[in-house]
Amino acid sequence: MPTPAAASASVRPKHKGSAQLFKNPVLERLSHTHIALPVGIFAATAALSLYYGLTHGFMTGLAALGLFLAGLFAFTFAEYAVHRYLYHIPATTPGRAKFQYTFHGVHHEYPKDKTRLAMPPIVTVFVASLLFFIFRFSFGSYAFGLLSGFTFGYAMYLFVHYAIHAYSPPKNFLKVWWTHHSQHHYRQDEVAFGVSSTLWDHLIGTMPTKKAG
Repeated sequence: MPTPAAASASVRPKHKGSAQLFKNPVLERLSHTHIALPVGIFAATAALSLYYGLTHGFMTGLAALGLFLAGLFAFTFAEYAVHRYLYHIPATTPGRAKFQYTFHGVHHEYPKDKTRLAMPPIVTVFVASLLFFIFRFSFGSYAFGLLSGFTFGYAMYLFVHYAIHAYSPPKNFLKVWWTHHSQHHYRQDEVAFGVSSTLWDHLIGTMPTKKAG
């Protein structure tokens, strides 16, 4: 197993195999998942939240649409910020290095490992539940619409990320996703943090340079 210091995305990517993260076989098995499970959990959370909010009078149809879009927009920024500032936290201490490698560095080292492109189901359920309580506490009855958009965005991010790593680039406009994320993995890991959207890379100035294209 690579040392935590190998958490840096500068490590040479391996296109086969999978890293061992835990010595305990149960924990190691739980660190792998089929992409359909986390995608399904977040998609179901989005649908149930929207349904509950509408059927219990927390929002009307037009308000639900606005809140959904606001939640979706918020997710695009959260995706960018978490990827840039948490998953790429500088490995300045052994603890940080271990954290970074476990949560993201392993993905940079084994980008084709399909079983580690999303959180395990038990963690996904915890995150979805935590998001509900945060949104409910922060936004009251608006939470149902906002949460539906946010978790729908999460499900779409997971799906897009999986597709980018599992399939060849399509020969159409969707190829921009593959190209953008490939720049991050193979040429400039300090830019191109957006996965399901390049919006914040454009706005914040972390688009890949042309010389790396």
